[in-house]
Amino acid sequence: MSQLPHALLADTLLVLHGLFIVWVMLGALAVWRWPRLAWAHLPSAAWGVWIEWSGRLCPLTPLEWRLREMAGQAGAERTRGFVEHYLTAAIYPEGLTREVQFALGALVLLVNLGLYLKALRRWRARRTCIA
Repeated sequence: MSQLPHALLADTLLVLHGLFIVWVMLGALAVWRWPRLAWAHLPSAAWGVWIEWSGRLCPLTPLEWRLREMAGQAGAERTRGFVEHYLTAAIYPEGLTREVQFALGALVLLVNLGLYLKALRRWRARRTCIA
């Protein structure tokens, strides 16, 4: 079987993983516009904080690694494509320690807490103007 489908799946998974991280970090901005998205965003943000604070791997990570292995891209000798080159460093940074993971989890929590507090103030102000 050709290795190309596995490499393409690994790259697709890496892009989806990156988009999920952006959603976790900044999804509260979408909630401002569409408040019902909070039901999707809050569990996602909680998951992101939990993954960082628990020191566990997101289930997407070993799946991507397995797909890369099946595509013959395992190890340092592999040639990295555009997607993998730019997203890997952002999703799996070198020197990631437990302290850095805890700080990243706290950053996600604080950014989202701040955005949700501002959104709540905005929604309350709208209700006061309407009433």
